[in-house]
Amino acid sequence: MTFLNFLLSSLPKFSWTAAVDIAVVALIIYNFILIVRGRRAANILTGIGALVMIYGLATYFKLELLRTSLANLAPYTVLALIVMFQSEIRRLLARLGRRRMVGFGTRAQRRETIDEILLAVQQLAQTRTGALIIMERDIGLRTFVESGVPMDAVISRDLLLSIFQHGGAMHDGAVVVQGGRVSAAACFLPLTMKPGLARSLGTRHRAAIGVTEETDCISIIVSEESGHISIATFGDIEQDLTIDRLEHRLMNHFGRRFQEAKSFRRHAESPEPEEALEP
Repeated sequence: MTFLNFLLSSLPKFSWTAAVDIAVVALIIYNFILIVRGRRAANILTGIGALVMIYGLATYFKLELLRTSLANLAPYTVLALIVMFQSEIRRLLARLGRRRMVGFGTRAQRRETIDEILLAVQQLAQTRTGALIIMERDIGLRTFVESGVPMDAVISRDLLLSIFQHGGAMHDGAVVVQGGRVSAAACFLPLTMKPGLARSLGTRHRAAIGVTEETDCISIIVSEESGHISIATFGDIEQDLTIDRLEHRLMNHFGRRFQEAKSFRRHAESPEPEEALEP
């Protein structure tokens, strides 16, 4: 009983600052786990954990040669971790620094941009024309814009269809949309390195996922083989979407509640203007 009292008295007092401290550390660890889950970095972390366990066993059983060898490697561990986890650290900082804004442009501009994209995607899917459209949100996509052909054109259905037409010079790259304008076409994107996706998805889909792992953009993909529509956000992909489902995802992603006052198909078929959406 005396030992228990001594142990309790030696513990630091729990205060609101300690609670905040624990919450912040837990948040950072949670976001890091989300980022490395399903990637090769998870295997590296498992290996590091195994080395720590071996070091503990070596210390307990007094295996001096093994313990000394591992202890000499410890000073270089931090540098090695930075090199091995540089992409994951970059994604973690981007995730923590990501801010939730209303979206891009005004309400009317946002609605018009999404409608033009939906009209283009619907026709691309019907004709089985491959396409990859990247829509910027809060984290800038300048790095990827500079890798493609600069355009700075007002987005429209006809423009997107002409870019992705079969045999075109810009057909195989990605289109980057910033603030209701097509900033560039034929852009190069990083491919996802998730182990399970490399075999099951093509290059276009892997590139769509890869760019969303590093930024908070949204990727819209039309399969050239099947005409199926897919969408990727935050490193995850949802496949075989309908146009209505795609509209729902786009509206939610850019910070607006989706209203089903009129479906997209009725909007596409009718020349009447769409009813205003409540904020």
